[in-house]
Amino acid sequence: MSTNPNAPGTVLAAPARAAARAEKFDTAAIQRQDTAHYMHPFTDHQALGGKGVRVMVRGEGIYLWDSEGNKVLDGMSGLWCVNVGYGRTSISQAVYKQMETLPFYNSFFNTTNLPAVQLAAKLAEISPPRFQHVFFTGSGSEGNDTNVRMVRRYWDLLGQPARKVIISRHNAYHGSTMAGASLGGMDGMHAQGGLPIPDIVHIGQPSYLESGRGMTPDEFGVAAAGWLEQKILEVGADKVAAFIGEPVQGAGGVIIPPATYWPEIQRICDKYGILLIADEVICGFGRTGRWFASELFGMRPDLITFAKGVTSGYVPLGGVLVGDRVARVLIEQGGEFNHGFTYSGHPVACAAALENIRIIESEGLVDRVANDTGPYLERRFAELADHPLVGYADSCGFVAGLNLVKAKAAAVHDHELFDPALEVGMVCRGHMFGNGMIMRAVGDRMIIAPPLVMTRAQIDEMVALIRHCLDLTHADIKRRGWVGN
Repeated sequence: MSTNPNAPGTVLAAPARAAARAEKFDTAAIQRQDTAHYMHPFTDHQALGGKGVRVMVRGEGIYLWDSEGNKVLDGMSGLWCVNVGYGRTSISQAVYKQMETLPFYNSFFNTTNLPAVQLAAKLAEISPPRFQHVFFTGSGSEGNDTNVRMVRRYWDLLGQPARKVIISRHNAYHGSTMAGASLGGMDGMHAQGGLPIPDIVHIGQPSYLESGRGMTPDEFGVAAAGWLEQKILEVGADKVAAFIGEPVQGAGGVIIPPATYWPEIQRICDKYGILLIADEVICGFGRTGRWFASELFGMRPDLITFAKGVTSGYVPLGGVLVGDRVARVLIEQGGEFNHGFTYSGHPVACAAALENIRIIESEGLVDRVANDTGPYLERRFAELADHPLVGYADSCGFVAGLNLVKAKAAAVHDHELFDPALEVGMVCRGHMFGNGMIMRAVGDRMIIAPPLVMTRAQIDEMVALIRHCLDLTHADIKRRGWVGN
């Protein structure tokens, strides 16, 4: 393996890797300390304390190792974000160099820094042509909070202050801040903290399996988009500011909309003059075989939220690509926009992003996902549909999901489903984690979003691991009497 930081596929230099392998860990002591002090996101801490955390200590390429020495294939890219894989020396060197040069300075008070300016220019270069401006944040959640402020300011400046309502979708995920969680449509989040905040409403998600019975996928795509027009008319078009959506819903279970959905959403937004926000925190930076999934689905958004893949998760960074329609009004008519963060345009994070984007470009990862490994993953993943537990498997670039079913029928809408209380997805997830495969469970839908550097051979390895764990799950639930022979 090359130690040249600019070589394609470069990971940690050999001495660093050897040192990481040689280190010994007291897992039980780490678990006790974790239970005593560390409050995890989206976690039942009492339940977690009873079983103890898994301690990840090293990553290389598409693999992770825990404190017990177990090797795991990371089918989720960390949390949808490690697009270029683990152990990229050139990113760590870019971060180190920037820390030694200028570790921080703010972007307030008529001041800027070189990496932030360079990254803003680079993002304008790789994004659709109408995006020439960037507002930096520290995360996707902050990016979506920024969207709420920005679209309402936009309409204020245009003399239409009543346009405050933002329409989102049930089961969407747009972050966990007050505004982000409100924009999202997850009942469990809304049940805690009196959410959503005012002037945020929701429509159904474009899940063909959930709501498409009796229709072709294309027919359903148009029908599901029509729910937006119904909600606009219900609220009043003069009160609606924007519609926000993930091109592919990620945390909701990799909900891939029919091809007709987004063009019809765009037509409706254009008809009523409302802004369209594409939340590309998961889909951006090559995951669907385009720099941004908006391009794949025929969307013309006014704002694009980004995070995760912009740095491959190496350093926190997020932001909003601001289209010309909005930027022109904010810049030419807006005066001071009273919004921002201490870490907006953080020089170290921007340096990491610049090197990460250089890797994506130099290794042709976007084109590879579009024309080589993405189609190959689609073919191999679809083969899992012959497993007795799998009722439906679909993918888009490097995101994919399959549904676990109790018994199959001729039509996908007629499959017999498991009682949700059994949590079969979590049973399956346990077998995945226990046998070297990270695959996430969303109810009884199992999802992946692997690093974009994955090769065809590694896709074969991953699919074989998934099939093995599905076999283990099937045998397990048969013993429990949840399925017949």
